[in-house]
Amino acid sequence: MFSFFKSFKSNKESITKDILEEKLLECDIEYEIIEKILQSTSNKIGRNELESNISRFIKESYYDKLELREINAKPLVFLIIGVNGAGKTTTIAKLGKIYKNKGKRIIFGAGDTFRAAAVEQLCAWGERLDINVISSKFGADPSSVAFDTINAAKSRNIDIALIDTAGRLDNKVNLKNELIKISNTCKKALGDLDFYKILVLDGTQGTQALNQAKIFNEALNLDGVIITKLDGTSKGGSLISIMSLLRLPILYVGIGEGEDDFKAFELDWYLKNLVDYAFS
Repeated sequence: MFSFFKSFKSNKESITKDILEEKLLECDIEYEIIEKILQSTSNKIGRNELESNISRFIKESYYDKLELREINAKPLVFLIIGVNGAGKTTTIAKLGKIYKNKGKRIIFGAGDTFRAAAVEQLCAWGERLDINVISSKFGADPSSVAFDTINAAKSRNIDIALIDTAGRLDNKVNLKNELIKISNTCKKALGDLDFYKILVLDGTQGTQALNQAKIFNEALNLDGVIITKLDGTSKGGSLISIMSLLRLPILYVGIGEGEDDFKAFELDWYLKNLVDYAFS
């Protein structure tokens, strides 16, 4: 299986458009996007030409304008959303460690109260990283957890609050209403100060993740995306679709389950690995 962390070596100087289309489809890049990337190319395409075309397409899709907006607030709140199984809880732990290593004071909010395992997992990460966790009983109102987390952060002079949420998609209307309620609660607790709404997507889901993202983006105006499980997937090409269709910055990529298996997204790194695979 193609992984963005596997080394591909090839002496090919060019590749035919037909073969390249197949390779890019394997990466789960939408066919319409592939057509746009290859529309001005000849039948044989070189490595540099492909990388240049993809880079140009992404920038035409507003990538050069996509960056996490600056929010000056204390506490700085990150509301982490996404479907169950996407890796939200582990992502919160990894973000917590990154900011803690920068000297920030962190607090976690176990807002996925519909899954006892999610609360237990976040509490375990909190103990491991020496980060306090605000939690409540199973089935409690997640908005109350968000409210309590922010108030605890304010009273304890905490720099950053990372709040987990449930990700049930069985009823989109209920999910949307719940997220709006949590968002409004965060705003109220912060005294109308702004906060981040970050979507976590499972990189192995490919185009299916895009459909999920649209639901969350309709409920909340998202600020950025984190992609998990990119270490063992053939569908990393979906990142191009995310950048072009959602017009949201990709902030980090998850490359494993460990607390350090996390890196800031770099476009040059991504393009190199994608092109290497296409020419393998």
